[in-house]
Order: sequence, then structure tokens, then C-alpha cells
Amino acid sequence: MSVAVSARALVAAAATLLALALPAAAAPNIDTLLDDAIEGKHRSEANRARDPFRRPKMTLLFFGLQKDMSVVEISPSAGWYTEIIAPALKEGGRYIAAVPKVDDKTPEAMRQRDAAFREKLASGRAIYGNAQINAYDPASPTFAPAGSADLVVTFRNVHNWAKAGHTDAMFKGFFNALKKGGVLGVVEHRAKPGTDLKQQIDSGYMTEDLVIEAAERAGFKFDAASELNSNWRDTKDHPGGVWNLPPNLRGVSDADKPKYQAIGESDRMTLRFVKP
Repeated sequence: MSVAVSARALVAAAATLLALALPAAAAPNIDTLLDDAIEGKHRSEANRARDPFRRPKMTLLFFGLQKDMSVVEISPSAGWYTEIIAPALKEGGRYIAAVPKVDDKTPEAMRQRDAAFREKLASGRAIYGNAQINAYDPASPTFAPAGSADLVVTFRNVHNWAKAGHTDAMFKGFFNALKKGGVLGVVEHRAKPGTDLKQQIDSGYMTEDLVIEAAERAGFKFDAASELNSNWRDTKDHPGGVWNLPPNLRGVSDADKPKYQAIGESDRMTLRFVKP
């Protein structure tokens, strides 16, 4: 064997030994993945501006999000949370967006929003990976194969279901989609205790009791509550309900906008439930 060949063999052997001796690079944990998603360039400045009110990282960690989970987000609308959850799950988990079915009777604005959301995911594979969209019927919903999801999350949607009379059907659908031990995470505008149902629906603020009772009727066990998304400035007595507050400022005069902007976004409950 030549001296040159022996030298190359020695160098190769040394490189192999060195590689074996060095620790493998650690895979990013969920904290890092969420930080990367939240700071990602795919998010608009308008969406970033809402981070202080929505506290996405702390909220998702409270719900127990892990990078290898199968996660269903219910009615993601334009995809504010999608932009954070789906990238965090891109490599090791699975993200499913459960959206209401669209047909000829669906209002045009909702159809346009649905089309825009689908285009967001389809054109953003590098960001969102193989994110999946499942369309559901709110009256009898199926969000994912039975017992397949680790985590179901929903953000500020319960008042819409209460208005439509679909609350119990939706919570039962969450229960069916989850594995045993799976978690349901709910964020919702929070009404004052004892607010009657009509006022809740009219104002967009729901009581914690209503949400907890709906979840328990579906079979869930209430696990924990957090004040992560509370806002003591919100008096919850606005003439146009929660929609007077940012970001909508619906029906608010220019003169009153500073007052509502100073309040910020709504006071919200953050609740965690477990499927026994």
C-alpha cells in the first residue's frame, strides 16, 4: 500500500472518530420553534402588532403544544394562529385546519376568506409544510379521524356557535377528534359571571361557566385556567359589544377611537380541558 493511500485512510479514520466523539446537534425544541415562527418574515406587521394582546407562545405552551403532535385548529379564519402553529409542526407534527364548509349559500365575504386561506397554505408549503384543511358541517362536525388528535385549539369562536345554536355539536366534535388524554384549548372573550345568554350572544362575550359546562357535557374534564389573555381595562359594556375594541373598532367614531385603542383587545378566558 502506498504512503499516500495510507495517509488518506488515516485522515478518513480520524474524521470518523471525531464525528463519533462530537455530540449530535440538538433538534430545536418547541420553545425555539415557536420563537422562530413568531419572528418569521411570513407574518405581517399588522399580525405582529397583536402579539402583546394574544401572547401566542405562552398560550400554546399552556395548552401543551409539542412539535410532534397532531393539532387541529378550529375555524382559523385568515390564519393568524396558523402562521405560528403550522411552522412549529412542519417537521415532526401535523397541522389540520378545520374550516366551515362553503357552498352557494355562504356569504361572499366568507367565501373569499376561505379561498384566501387555502391559497395561503397552498402557496406557502416551505413555511407551513403539509398543512391539511378539513371542511366541516357545524351542525354535525367531523374535524379529524376519531381519536387521532393530540390537541384541539379554538380562538374566539364560541360566541359564533352560541349564536348559531351549534355549541354542543362543536364540543362533541372536539371530543370525538381527540385521543384519550388529548387536550382541548379554548380562548374566548370573557363575559362577567351571570350574564344572560342573549346578552352574551349580542355582545360577543361568553361566560366561563357556559364554556366549561359545554365542554363537560361533551365529556371533557376541566383541567386548568390561565389569566394569560386577561385585560382588566375591558369593561365589557361597550355599545357595539366586543367589536368596538381593536382591531375591529366597528362603529366607533374617530373621536372615540383613542379611548378604545387605550383599552386594547378584549378580556379573554384561556381554558384547558382533557379527554379522560
